[in-house]
Amino acid sequence: MELAVILLIAVLLFGANKIPKLARSTGEAMGEFKKGREEVETELREMRDSGSDTEQNPTVETEADA
Repeated sequence: MELAVILLIAVLLFGANKIPKLARSTGEAMGEFKKGREEVETELREMRDSGSDTEQNPTVETEADA
């Protein structure tokens, strides 16, 4: 019942012709958001993995060591 009310309000606000365009653009935006989120997660994972590598292999020379 609630879904029917939401759909009715959407049709009244946007018109029946614009609903498919709105749904398509919303889907594209969600896809771009998901893609961006996955890229950030990959970068964070790589940073975490490289950080644990330097902790295990402390051969990296810092300014304090020099």
